[in-house]
Amino acid sequence: MSTRREQLSLVPARAWDRLRLEVSPGSARERWVRLRARAWLIVQIAVGAALAWWIARHLVGHVLPFFAPVTAMICLGLTYGDRIRRIVELTVGVAIGILTADVFVQWFGSGTWQILLVAGTAMSLAVLLGAGQLLMMQAGIQGVLVTTLVAPEGAALSRWVDALVGGSVALVIAMLAPTRSTTQRPRERAVAAVGHLAAVLTDTTQAMRSRDLDRARGALTTARRLSEEVDALRDATAEALAAARLAPLLSGVHRDQVRQIQEMIGPLGLAVRNVRVLVRRSVAAVEDGEFVPPTYTDMVEALAQAAATVQEQLVDQAPLAEVQEDLITLARRSTWSHPQAGLSAEVLRAQVRSTVVDLLVLSGMGPAEARRRVPATREEYDPGHVEDEDR
Repeated sequence: MSTRREQLSLVPARAWDRLRLEVSPGSARERWVRLRARAWLIVQIAVGAALAWWIARHLVGHVLPFFAPVTAMICLGLTYGDRIRRIVELTVGVAIGILTADVFVQWFGSGTWQILLVAGTAMSLAVLLGAGQLLMMQAGIQGVLVTTLVAPEGAALSRWVDALVGGSVALVIAMLAPTRSTTQRPRERAVAAVGHLAAVLTDTTQAMRSRDLDRARGALTTARRLSEEVDALRDATAEALAAARLAPLLSGVHRDQVRQIQEMIGPLGLAVRNVRVLVRRSVAAVEDGEFVPPTYTDMVEALAQAAATVQEQLVDQAPLAEVQEDLITLARRSTWSHPQAGLSAEVLRAQVRSTVVDLLVLSGMGPAEARRRVPATREEYDPGHVEDEDR
C-alpha cells in the first residue's frame, strides 16, 4: 500500500516535469520555427476566409454566408501539394455535398433518414466524378452540415453559391500569392525521383553480384513505379509554372528554378524507361543463370553513382553539369563488349548507354552533343586500338 501511495505522490511531480519539458526553450524555439514556416499559409487562410465572407455578404447579398469562409479555409488549408488542382477538386467536392443537401432539404426537410440519404448520395456522386477519399468525405460532411443547419426562408441554394464563392477566392489567392511549397514541390519531387532511380540501380547491381532474384524483382517493382513519380513531377511543375506566370509575389529566381525542373522532365522520363528495361533484363539474367560480365555490373554501379550525384546537386541547387565528366567516362567504358556476354547482358549494356545519354541531357547538355559523347563503337572512341592489337 505504501508503495502505491509513493507512486501516486510522484504523479504531480512527473506532470510538472513533463510540462516544463514541453515549454522548455528548445521546444519553444521549435514551435516558433514551425509558426514562421506556416505564417504565410495562416495569413492566406485568414484573408481568404474574411474575403469570401465579405464577397458573399456584401456583393452576392447573402445574410449569413457561413459556407463561403468555411470552404475557403478548407481549400487553402488542406492543399500543400498540387495546390491549385486540389483546390478545384475540394471546391467541387464541397459544392457537390452542399448542392445535394440543399436540393434534398427543399423537398424532404431535415432529419435522421435525410442525413443518411444525403451523406450517401453526396459521397457517391463525388466518387462517380473521380474524387478520392478526402474529397468524398468532404462532400459527405458538407452535405450533413447543410442537412442539419436549416437555411433561412427564401435562401434555397444560397449555401451552394457561398461554397463556390469560397472556393473561387481560395483559387485566386493560390494563384496570385502561392506558398513556397508550390514552387518548391517540383524540386522535391525531382530529388525523390532521381534518388529512387539511383536506389533501383544500386539494388540491381547488388542483385546481379549476389545472384539474388528476390532483390532483382524488388528493384523491378520499384522501377515500374518510377513512371508515376515522373507524372507527379510533371503535374507539380505545370502547377508551379502557372503560379509563376500569375503570381506577382514570386521572384524571377523562383521562376527560373521551376523552368530548370521542367527541362529535366523529358530526359528523366526517358531515363526511367531505359532503366526499367535494364532492370527487367537483369531479372531475366539472374533467373536464367546467364553470365553477366563483372564489367557490365560495374557500369550499372557507376550509373547509380551518377544518378546519386545528380540528386545531391539538386538538393544543393548546384550546377548539374558537374556530373557530365563521370557520365562521359562511363560512356567510353560502355563501348567495350565482352565476347561471352549473352543477350540479356548486351541489352543491359545498351540500356546503360541510353541512360547515359538521358542523364547528360538532364544535366544540361544538348541531345545531339550527348549522343556524340557516347561513342557507337570502340573504334570510334579509340581508332588506334586495332593497330595496337595487330602489333
